[in-house]
Amino acid sequence: MADFHATDTGLLTDIGWLATCPPGGGQDGIGVIHQAALAWRDGRIEWVGRQSDLPPALRERETRSAEGRMVVPGLVDCHTHLVFGGWRADEFRRRLAGESYLDIAASGGGIQRTMRQTREADTEVLALHALGCLRAMARLGITTVECKTGYGLSFEDELRLLRVVRDIRPRTPQRIVSTLLAAHVVPPECNKDSYIQMITEDLIPAVAEAQLADFNDIFVEEGAFSADDARRILGAGRRYGLRPKLHVDQLHDGNGAALAAELGAISADHLEFTSDAGRQAMARAEVIGVCLPLASLYLHQPPMDGRAFVRAGVPVAVATDFNPGSAPSYDLPLAMMLACTISRLTPAEALKGATIHAAAAIGVATETGSLEPGKAADFAEYSADNVDDWMYHFRPNVCERTWIGGQVVHGTHLS
Repeated sequence: MADFHATDTGLLTDIGWLATCPPGGGQDGIGVIHQAALAWRDGRIEWVGRQSDLPPALRERETRSAEGRMVVPGLVDCHTHLVFGGWRADEFRRRLAGESYLDIAASGGGIQRTMRQTREADTEVLALHALGCLRAMARLGITTVECKTGYGLSFEDELRLLRVVRDIRPRTPQRIVSTLLAAHVVPPECNKDSYIQMITEDLIPAVAEAQLADFNDIFVEEGAFSADDARRILGAGRRYGLRPKLHVDQLHDGNGAALAAELGAISADHLEFTSDAGRQAMARAEVIGVCLPLASLYLHQPPMDGRAFVRAGVPVAVATDFNPGSAPSYDLPLAMMLACTISRLTPAEALKGATIHAAAAIGVATETGSLEPGKAADFAEYSADNVDDWMYHFRPNVCERTWIGGQVVHGTHLS
């Protein structure tokens, strides 16, 4: 990222409505400032507040105008499966015609189909596809992206996907966080025991030695992995410094939320069928719940009850789950709107979920996710009066400019 970041000073004025989205303050505590200004130095926020309170020393620097637009922290997509080969549009049609996700997977489709397509893809083709998606995401105001593996499903192919993520970092301005998801499903050439043994004894140590991932994830569901498998795989990852994450309770209540709490996971994702007891366990263990409404929409399944999680005291993040099967969209503002309309978050709660809570879910909340002095100058300008207007009057894309480290990466540099 360093090649893309500013080494000078800057000032954005004429901000009609700004949300700082600080840590704490509840799910809807977004720290609104009207008629605001934002100053930065060397890629980091120096000052933020009402423009009328701007310190005299900052008034002399080069100034850009937001022309009355809304400004929010750069959006953080804390759950994507960014690196993959091929698409599965025919499966979309099959689901609409009545086949279930599990039926399609049992017939050779689903994750295993993308595994085959990914293994066959040239490494540079995978990188270019991911970079194209990242450029499109920047145009939506997305400045930080988590990238999971999970479509290699072998020692060499999972390492290859992690190396793709490592190698695209200098080629994109966005902050990229890596997650190992070798425990996505069991590949057809292995039995479960031998595959888990490979993950725990060979792959995880190799990933840790090469510092290729920050987190270790697992899909706990019928047809994938069990709670005992999760204890074994995530326990091995923790011994090598990889913090646990889990895909749980997506297709039925498998006590996945309680399992995430037991294992000290940083987040539990999906949670469409989580019980009250599971939510309470997550709240006690301070596990972040990640809402993925695009997957619910595409799979025609009940969404996560965001309101129930907020009531239980669980911080809720919002992400896309971008992947070629169950959520083939990287439009995080769309996911935020769906988090409002089908998961029952308010617009302010959805914004907090796609900024500081999402940053916390991938361990970068001290660096980004809110507009506070000392943090990265990552923010986006939108043609909207406020977050209620943005989510209510939803339009294809109202992001006018995206800034990362005080540099424009989408839009016009000067008004």
